[in-house]
Amino acid sequence: MSASNPVVWFEIYTDDLARARVFYEAVLDVTLEPLPLPDGTDGFQMLAFPANMENPGAGGTLCKMEGVSPGMGGTLVYFNCTDCAVEAGRVEAAGGKLHQAKMSIGDYGNIALAFDTEGNMFGLHSMG
Repeated sequence: MSASNPVVWFEIYTDDLARARVFYEAVLDVTLEPLPLPDGTDGFQMLAFPANMENPGAGGTLCKMEGVSPGMGGTLVYFNCTDCAVEAGRVEAAGGKLHQAKMSIGDYGNIALAFDTEGNMFGLHSMG
């Protein structure tokens, strides 16, 4: 593996792309945009989170794909925040469920954990 960050992309699966879009746009205060798919691909739709592929970190999408269901799995995505308590405070109003309010993880900053409208757990991370 190279010296760069190990995660380069993520996909959050959804049964209801419109509902998931409203949730993440409200919680993270961002706008998701349709991601054009390569010619000849069908059976899935993607909405991209704002990203600059030249910067460190990972870009990613909400993804609706035939045969792939959302929910608890083995992957947990953490979104970068200035103060994760702010985004955690938006979760329930946006239709999700807060699992763990902002808590310290020592020298590594703070996290909060929540469930989105599709049943996927995700994390929020901030140094402050």
